[in-house]
Amino acid sequence: MVSVQNVVAGYTKEVDILNGISLQAHHKEIVTLLGPNGCGKSTLLKTISGYLRPRKGSLHLNGKDVTTLPVHQKIRHCNLGFVPQTENIFTALSVLENLLIGGYYQNKTERMERIEQLSELYPVFKRKLHAPAASLSGGERQILALGRALMPRPQILLLDEPSAGLSPKVLHEVFDAIVQIRDQEDVTILMVEQNAMEAMRISDRAYILSQGTVALTGYTKELLHDPKVRELYMGGRVD
Repeated sequence: MVSVQNVVAGYTKEVDILNGISLQAHHKEIVTLLGPNGCGKSTLLKTISGYLRPRKGSLHLNGKDVTTLPVHQKIRHCNLGFVPQTENIFTALSVLENLLIGGYYQNKTERMERIEQLSELYPVFKRKLHAPAASLSGGERQILALGRALMPRPQILLLDEPSAGLSPKVLHEVFDAIVQIRDQEDVTILMVEQNAMEAMRISDRAYILSQGTVALTGYTKELLHDPKVRELYMGGRVD
């Protein structure tokens, strides 16, 4: 479970990007963060993951206060996985080497068993295990980034724009993989996404941010039919 309470954060002392934001993501939920560019979505993920320390408020992962913990401690000790939007794989390394890095704290037997499990989940790993990551397609790279984050068996997974730069067909494949992760790995997923319709298709709930605060929230089935949501954040009017 992810719990964010009244968090204020920013990159400089003079400017707050997050302005007292609060939200929750429960066990095995897929929760999407939506909103215009600059509203604080990615900043919130960086704050939860530990790349950015909040100035005010609190962060809890599975009931543990992690407000001041750095990212490496959250990943190792708090069962957190994080896939950033860009530069999320090591292109100079092979697929196997990328996965091994994801399991850095596991022993050799655990890492190889986990790679075998993930190869059953994602057959591309079997086909291209020893291929350079640079040779992968955009969708395959995103799957590799997901697989590497899953190596240590996280309970909470943060995804920043998983559809960025993908074609519509590949986008569907990546989003289907995200649902598969939730169902087979029992993972709570908090995801930032610009493709609102596709993200809400696979999500349980959504938070729509505006200027670092929560403007709207609810179950996606309800939000999909909310005229305000469709007009302001999906680019179309509902008459």
